[in-house]
Order: sequence, then structure tokens, then C-alpha cells
Amino acid sequence: MATAFTPTRAGSPLGRPTDRIDGPRKVGGHADYAAEHFPPGVVHAVLVQSTVGNGRVARVDHASVESMPGVLAVISHRNAPKIATPKVFPMGAAASSFVPFQDDRVRYNGQHVALVVADTLEHATAAGRALAVEYAPEPAVSGIADPKAEPKPAADFGGQAPDAEWGDPDAALADAPVRLDLRYTTPREYNAPIEPHATVAQWGEDGSLTVWEPSQWVEGARQVFSEWFGLPLEKIRVISPFIGGGFGCKACPQPHAAAAVLAAKMVGRPVKLAVTRPQMFTSHGGRAATRQTLSIGADRDGKLQAIVQESVNETSLDDAFVEPGGSVTALMYGVPNLRTTHKLVRCNVVTPGWMRAPGEAVSSFALECAMDELAHELGLDPIELRLRNWTDTDPHGGKPWSTRRLREAYEAGVRAIGWERRSTTPRSVREGRKLVGIGMAAGTYPVMRTPSEALVRVTADGEVQVESGGTDIGTGLYTICAQTAAEVLGVDAADVRVRLGDTELARAPLAGGSQLSGDLLPVIHGAAERVRDELLQIAARELQANDLAVEGGRVIVPGDPSRAVGFADLVRRSGKNAIEVLHDNLPPDANSEEDRRLTFNGVSKLDFDPSPNYAMHSWQASFVEVHVDEDFGTVRVKRIVSAVDCGRLYNPKTAESQIQGGVIMGLGMALLEAAEVDPTSARITNNNLAEYMLPVHADVPDIEVISVGEPDYEANPLGGKCVGELGITGIAAAIANAVFNATGKRVRDLPITLEKLI
Repeated sequence: MATAFTPTRAGSPLGRPTDRIDGPRKVGGHADYAAEHFPPGVVHAVLVQSTVGNGRVARVDHASVESMPGVLAVISHRNAPKIATPKVFPMGAAASSFVPFQDDRVRYNGQHVALVVADTLEHATAAGRALAVEYAPEPAVSGIADPKAEPKPAADFGGQAPDAEWGDPDAALADAPVRLDLRYTTPREYNAPIEPHATVAQWGEDGSLTVWEPSQWVEGARQVFSEWFGLPLEKIRVISPFIGGGFGCKACPQPHAAAAVLAAKMVGRPVKLAVTRPQMFTSHGGRAATRQTLSIGADRDGKLQAIVQESVNETSLDDAFVEPGGSVTALMYGVPNLRTTHKLVRCNVVTPGWMRAPGEAVSSFALECAMDELAHELGLDPIELRLRNWTDTDPHGGKPWSTRRLREAYEAGVRAIGWERRSTTPRSVREGRKLVGIGMAAGTYPVMRTPSEALVRVTADGEVQVESGGTDIGTGLYTICAQTAAEVLGVDAADVRVRLGDTELARAPLAGGSQLSGDLLPVIHGAAERVRDELLQIAARELQANDLAVEGGRVIVPGDPSRAVGFADLVRRSGKNAIEVLHDNLPPDANSEEDRRLTFNGVSKLDFDPSPNYAMHSWQASFVEVHVDEDFGTVRVKRIVSAVDCGRLYNPKTAESQIQGGVIMGLGMALLEAAEVDPTSARITNNNLAEYMLPVHADVPDIEVISVGEPDYEANPLGGKCVGELGITGIAAAIANAVFNATGKRVRDLPITLEKLI
């Protein structure tokens, strides 16, 4: 796979392509995952899930399994203590208001209705399978396409949709010389991380709670456990140093975690609950199924006159989850008249959740396909159409972009893919029996900034340490944290010890929304600068010099290598065990500890506007070549070029990997992924990795990633912008547009499968 990433400057740890410092632990089997914890006396819990899509639990026959070997408890609504309903959806709260075993209501097929606890996993599994549960079923609404489904405005359910309107879009559409009315759909999709969810819960004799949980945000998880069980935050510890993939589904504790903690309380022993792969499809929600209707009007020269978009997504009976289909539509192009609205459909489904680029992934699919359709209608080059509708400001908010090197991304992608080879006439390029097409699309993701803390320490033996509660979800956070401290303190990144993913450490935000590196690294940088300054002050007295530098774990006098003193000696001469600084980026109005606590748990009302004067986004231009078998309708993606503007790249090697990962998820979204739902029972029939289709190595072509970004110091004090979410945006549209260019068939309903092309 090719790359055009280069270091920021020669010799600088930050900005240099660097191998992951946690890599040896992972490949050597020494990484610390939640399910691998075995506290003394641990027992095992197995979930029992509903087999009907709607109705009530008529009977749970506890006695049928309580005498089975090793069984310690059977828990259902019959005997479960009260668990409080958590706050839902604001950052720091739970992904769902559903709490297991609190009533006999069945809301969706696969809902947790009982839990069996036993001395071994084998005994718990056998008892869970044997547990007799009877239901009083009722008709279910199986999904967004169910005839019984009734779309209603998101506001009617309490959902917060980012609706937008300006100008007079209805009149502009009516007067537009060219008008297209289009509909695009995306199915229910699932995060499918390699590491399934698991929770190990242990209560202390003092009423404290320790939870090992694969969590993208340990501080937010602690808030949810506090709300569920009425515990003070200081009584709860959440530990999550390593995560085997999350993509959004591990952003908040899911209902199974409440079940595990409850079981540990009831049996008086540590409990381990590992969610099985089939249960991963209903223990939490993936991306909601969506339907987007766009009416787009333009003049004959391609200048947009109006866009009217209505987005609909499915949500659960309990919650109002919004997958904002208009999020990209309202900002990508300069359109004088626009309206985006959002509706929800209540279905018998688990509450949907976050999945990589929630909103932006589906929004960019619809908008960028519509732009391609408009370009074809007008006989315009798709890139030329986009340039004719360029905007230097965010049309929604009116702010200028902090940086927007999307033009440069178009240019780089055109060169790399060989855009000149693209025929303007669909179905006109062949290689034997294969139809060849080239397509493109744009994508974007916003820069978010939230509160962060980090501690940097130099110990009495000279070791540099970085600590924060932020979690590395596979993005390379351990490495860039080390690189940041190394940059300031003049040491090798491999010699920096980094601890992450524990509520006993400094507080940090969600590892999601592509925000954590932008939040955390400047804080680490600031803490390291203050540690360095203290070391320099001590060294100035020892060396009787003011012109000093740090290098190789020492303070040196430049030009006189004989005059130097090591960090360890400086710490000892300070009279301390360590020189350490805890630094944060909290707003000035966070004056009290209560303000700080609430801010870090996402429920504060403190002002945290990262840039009042600019709109800040990362940008991507995706170019794809596909070959479609004329006889069988099979699509093979042969090349993908992703040209990105993510600002300064802290580690080009891991940044490239993140973009490639997002691109591969976009490929799955375009060609493979879809939940198959039985319309009668609302059961997911392909709840396994054999039938829920994901891209495998043979599906993935050469992916060329090109960085065209420049440091953006409005978005981040170190110049970086978001990376991880960006990779998926625009990819599905680029593939769909390439398929049209190859075949002349426009597929607006994902995934693009062979039966839709034959």
C-alpha cells in the first residue's frame, strides 16, 4: 500500500512515522484485555435473550436450572433488584435507557431477559441453554421498511436532529432548470469488533466497585455505573488499557455490563460476563437503517439552486436515536436555498448506537451520489461540478473554514487514479468480460474539542512517564502520547512509559469522534513543557549556565558535551521522588472541583467552544476503480485512492493505517454489509461472522493514502485535525459512482449486490 506521508521535520519525534510502542505486547499476547482478568473467586455469567420481537415474558422457570451443576443464581425480572435508568445520549451518558431485568416487557428480539451465574463458563452455558422462558408475543415492527412503521419528526420523540434551513428552497426548486428527486437507503450495520464485549465486575468489602470493561471512555463509563447503582464516582474504578476494536459500540457501557455488576452483587463474588458473537448483534445497537430523500435543483451550468432533504432512521421503543443524514448536506457546498429535516421510526430493535462517522457516513453517501447523478445529467465532470459549488465558509454556521485543502485533495486524487482514463459514457470501457468504471466522492468530518487532563512525570531513576485515562482503541494513542512527551523532553519515544485507560489516572474524554488525540496531545505537550522547565531551572543552578537544552535524558550545555546532568540526578537534587505536572485544557470558567468533575463526565454546561471564529473540519477526496463482471454482476474494487486533509499528522504511519481502516469499512458498507431481519419475528438471521458479510483480505485492493494537509493551529495547538472517522466518509458513494460509470446502472440502496446489477 502506497503513501505520501512524510515527517513534519527531520529529527522530530512528533510527526515521524513510528512503529507502535504497544505492538510487541499485542503480538506477544501480553496486552491486557478485559475478558482476560481472573480475580480470585471469579464466577461466570451467561445471558439468555428473548426469542420474540415484541410482547411480554410470561414465565421464567428458575427452578428448571437452579439444581444444575455449578449454578449459583438465576436472575430475571422476577428477582432482580432495582437498577436506575441512566441519562441517555448526551456525552457521558449511556447509549440506551434500557436496563435489564426491570420488567417483563420484551422490546426486541435478542433482549436480555435472564442471566445464569455458575462456577464455570461451561456450567453457566449449559444452564443458560436449558433455562425455560415462555412469552406472550405481540406483533412486532421489524424495521424501517415494515409497513407498520410510522416516520415522525425526531423532535416528537425528544430526539435532537441537526435540522437546517435557509433561503426559500421550495420556490428555488420549483424554478430550477434542472431538478432531480432521489431516494437512497442504507441497511442496519454492525460494528463487529474482533474483541466481543466483556465485563468483569468485583465489589469491595467497603462497597466499592471495580470493573474491567473494554471502554472507549472510562470516565464516562464510571458516570454510567454511578447512575445505574447510585454509587459515588470515587467508589468506582473502570479499567480498560487495551481494546480489540470498538468503532463506536464501546463508547458507553451497554446493558450487559449492568447485568454483570448486578450479578456480582447478588452472588457476592467477582463475575465475568463475556458476550457471545451472536449476542453482539442485539446486546447493543449498530448503525441504524436509514432512508434519505433528496430533491436537488441546479441551473444548466451546474450551479446549485436548492437542496431539500428528508432523512429517516429507525430507533427503539425506548429512545430517540438520531443518525443525522443531513450532517454533510448542510455544509459541503455553497447552496443558497436548503432544508434538511429528520424523522424517526419506532421499531422493535435494540437502540441503535454510534458506528464510525455516525451521520457523516450515510449523509456523504446520499449527497455525493446525488452530485454524481447531477453531473451526469448535466454532462459535467463530477469534479468540475463540485468546484463550481465551492464555498469558503460553512453555509450552515457562516464561519470561514480554518483550513480546507479539498481542492488539493481533488488534484492529488486525479493524478493518482489516472482520472483522464475515465470515460464520460457509462458502460463503455472493458477488460474482456469485465466492465471498468472510475468514480469519486468527497467526505468530511468535524473537529471536536473536549476537556482533557494528562500527567507527565520524570522519576528519580530518570524514566519519563505519561498517564491519562484516555483509551487506545487500536489507533496508536500509546505511541503518539510517547512521541509528544519525547518531542519536548528530548528522549526517544521508545523510552517513554505510557499508562492509559484507568479512572485512577488523569481524566480524559471519549476515544471517539476522532477527538482524543487533538484533545490529549496538547495537554501532554503542555505538561511536558512545565516538567522540562523545572528540570532546566534545577540544571541552571547545578551547571551555572542559562543556555541549556534537553537531549537523551540529560540537560546539556550546547557546544560543551562535557557539561551535562542526567534527569535522574536532577530529580534527586530537587529533593522529590519525581518531578510531575498534571495539566488540563479546561475552560476558564471551570473554577470548582465540581465544575471539573461534571465537565469531564460530559454533563457540564460550561462553555467549551474550541473556535468561535472558524468552522473546523478534516476533508477527504476518494477515487475508486471497479471491475464488474458483465455475466455475474460481481463487483471487484481494483484501486482506491484517498487524498486527505487532516492537518499535521502526529504519526504518519498510524494515521495512514487509520485512513485505510476507514476506507475498508466504507468498502464493506458499499458492497457487503447488511443485517437480514425476519419480518415476522424481527430476528436478525445473520447474527454471525459467517453470514454477516465483512471485507476480508481478498476483497481489499491497493489503497493509496495521500496527505495534502497543512498544520491547522485553529483546530489544535499542535496543528492536527481529526483522522479516524474521516476514512469512511465518501467511500461508499465513490464505489457506487464507479459502479454506475462501469455499468450504467445506478444502485441507490446499499449494499450493491450482484442481483441489483444483473
